[in-house]
Amino acid sequence: MSTHAGEHGHRHAHGHGHGHSHGLVDRTIVRSRAGVRAVSLSLAVLVATAVAQAAVYASSGSVALLADLIHNAGDALTAIPLGIAFLLRSAVAERRAGYAVVVAILVSAGVAGVEAVDRLVHPQDLEHLGVLALAGAVGFLGNEVAARVRLRAGRRLRSPALIADGNHARSDGFVSLAVVASAAVVALGFPLGDPLIGLVITLVILRITWQSLQTIRHDAGPADEHGHDHGHGAAA
Repeated sequence: MSTHAGEHGHRHAHGHGHGHSHGLVDRTIVRSRAGVRAVSLSLAVLVATAVAQAAVYASSGSVALLADLIHNAGDALTAIPLGIAFLLRSAVAERRAGYAVVVAILVSAGVAGVEAVDRLVHPQDLEHLGVLALAGAVGFLGNEVAARVRLRAGRRLRSPALIADGNHARSDGFVSLAVVASAAVVALGFPLGDPLIGLVITLVILRITWQSLQTIRHDAGPADEHGHDHGHGAAA
């Protein structure tokens, strides 16, 4: 009977480890691959979005678009520490990657704010407003796709860091819509609307920074506890 129980326990542990990929500290190859796949796909989408926006900025000179471009590029780069954390299958690395996401958002807010203030002091005329609006729309679509990929995987894998990054991308999508508004107000004859919208974007980014930090702090404790209990049960 003892042998049967041991075999049953072994089969249960094996099936649980490979059939379910949930828990922040679930150290399985399945979870690692799922996390890396989600991060890689969202990275590819955001890089393509940033490249398209960079081409438009070079011809339009919009500070609102620059703020959005910087933020989208920074959002794409946050995939690197997250991907490394999933490759290492480390709860500590994953949590630290979440804080790296917060730092990246904060830095992008600072850069966007400085550029907006500089453009208020040194106004410039915007060109190709139709293409500028299109770039904002592209930013929205790219961020929304990336957000859905990250949020779906983050919830399935119970990863606070990936969920925070998904919320970050979704919020960025609405920030991109501000670029469309910038093109519209300039077309209506209010050129200072562009840097002013850039400042609004900066404030939105700062709000996203705070929300992301709260997500990491709020979920890290319960997730770690869940992962510890899960790992203990599997070992037993």
